[in-house]
Order: sequence, then structure tokens, then C-alpha cells
Amino acid sequence: MREIVFDTETTGLSPANGDRLVEIGCIELSNRVETGRTFHAYFHPDRDMPAEAERVHGLSIAFLSDKPRFAETVDALLAFIGDAPLVAHNAAFDFGFLNAELAMCGREPVAMTRMVDTLVMARARHPGAKHSLDALCSRYGIDRSHRVKHGALLDAQLLAQLYVELSGGRQIGLGLLDAAPAAAMAEIVAATAGAPAGARGRTPRPHQASAAELERHEAFVATLVNPVWATIGQTVDASGGQA
Repeated sequence: MREIVFDTETTGLSPANGDRLVEIGCIELSNRVETGRTFHAYFHPDRDMPAEAERVHGLSIAFLSDKPRFAETVDALLAFIGDAPLVAHNAAFDFGFLNAELAMCGREPVAMTRMVDTLVMARARHPGAKHSLDALCSRYGIDRSHRVKHGALLDAQLLAQLYVELSGGRQIGLGLLDAAPAAAMAEIVAATAGAPAGARGRTPRPHQASAAELERHEAFVATLVNPVWATIGQTVDASGGQA
């Protein structure tokens, strides 16, 4: 199954109050494994950057001044996410900003039914604990030492690892054939190509005894006195004699 883990950075907390999206980072997963495909973009917000927001993510208006508007990048973003489920931490926040930007450029919103919220997952799994991304990375031993400030792509990469852990860790299921990479499956197919029906594709190991070994075994058995298998089928009476 294809899923997209994503994170956003913004000018503030509310698109309804005029805050805008300034960065998005997306990580592609296939069967809960990172494929290596990512999408990352900065956006010019067409407004100022509040000092509080800049302290969080370090993105200044000077840095964003030559970046494209969201509308200029929307086609590439939508092509990347496709119709996959979208995973985010406190996902309603990220969905709110993403759909606000889509509305401003005349695009359909992303359906909320596609939302997977790792914050909800974490609260259900660890009630009463801290559920920030930092706290959960510490709980699961995910290295975040390089996270000095918030960054959409970096946070999405950390969240992808966290999502796998919250979903059951690296041993999510035993459907190994279903989850096998295409390359591995190709090797299996190649190995069994042209083999008789039921063949396993591996050369049988020579376990069968040779004629010389069978002959030596029979000679050894002939030297045994009163072997136990010679009494099979006989009964023994109370005095120890055979009946």
C-alpha cells in the first residue's frame, strides 16, 4: 500500500486569520517502507513572517523572497501525493493549511477521509504521556539529534519512522510475499522459470544415501544382538517371559 507522510511549516496557526503555508515535505512509503521518493518545496507567502513563527522554523521572508507561490507548484505536489492516504502529526492542522492553499488556487480539497493522524495513534497507545514529535522520537529511540529547528522534510522523515513504530514496528505483518520488493519477486520468478509444476526453484540437496552407504548400514544392523525392533508386535507376560 502506498502512503504519504508529510509535514508543513507556516506563518502562524490559522489560515482563517491569513496565515500561509511556507514549506511542505513529503515522504513516500510502500507497505510502510520508505521508497526513497520525496517531495519538498518552499513557498513565498505573500505576507510578512511573524517573529514567533521564524523562531520555530528559521524561515525568513528574505529567504522565501525568491521561492515560488503555492499555485506555481501545486500540480507537482498533487501528482506526487496522488490518491494515497496522507499521514501527519496533528493532521488536522496540516490538512487545514493544505486545503486552504488548494482553495486559493481553485483546486479541490484533499478529502479528510484520507487523513491518518499519528497524534491520535500516539494518544491511544500511550495515554497520559507526552505526544510531541520530539517526545515520541525519544520514546522509540529515533535519532533526532540533527533537528535544531523545525523543517518540513526533516520532520516528515522522523515522522515516517515514528509512524512505522506506532503501526507495530518493523514486523508489521507476516505477508512476506505480498510485501516483497519487485526485484526480489523477479528473482523468485526467474529461479522457477521452466521448472516442473511444484518445483521450488532450488537445486535439491543430495540427502539420499548411496548404494555403498546402504550396504554398509545393512552389514552393521546384522551385527546387532536382539535389536528392539525384533520384539515389535510381541507381548510380555507378568513373569517377564514372552507370550
